[in-house]
Amino acid sequence: MTKDRFEETILLTIRPEIAGDGQGIYRVNAEAFAGAGEAGLVDKLRARNGFTLSLVAIRGSQVTGHALFSPVTIESPDGNLAGLGLGPVAVLPAFQRQGLGSLLIDAGIDQSRQAGYPFIVVLGHPDYYPRFGFLPASKFGIRCEYDAPAEAFMIVELRRGALAGHRGTAKYQPEFNGV
Repeated sequence: MTKDRFEETILLTIRPEIAGDGQGIYRVNAEAFAGAGEAGLVDKLRARNGFTLSLVAIRGSQVTGHALFSPVTIESPDGNLAGLGLGPVAVLPAFQRQGLGSLLIDAGIDQSRQAGYPFIVVLGHPDYYPRFGFLPASKFGIRCEYDAPAEAFMIVELRRGALAGHRGTAKYQPEFNGV
């Protein structure tokens, strides 16, 4: 069997983060974003148990991708609604454009839906995230607490009608203020 043929048979696993994944997750985020901002954010959230779901893509024994879901609250005069925010999502540059990010996002959306969360927001590329069901949050009367282009701040309802009557501002965890 040739080396190329062997590498094709290495399994890819998507699973929740476990103890010992921290260094690999840091590396993935630092390399994917060409800096320590997002990698540091993930470490800060981990330090205080400030995320809900952290998924990794494992190829062989290497962390090659990561997706983080953390609590977000839509604050409105009619009451608050708790859900999740997606991000960061990162894949090592050598493994990008192979579908790893999509697999991580799909798995996270599925797990979030099964756990009963009503929505997920994302601040990201408006040409990428609609494939997962994300729509501009402004269509629901929801805005981001950060100064972001309206088309880049998106939301997906995980239960039909979950956002009815919840217009307001989406608030992230405080660690996001430093990124």
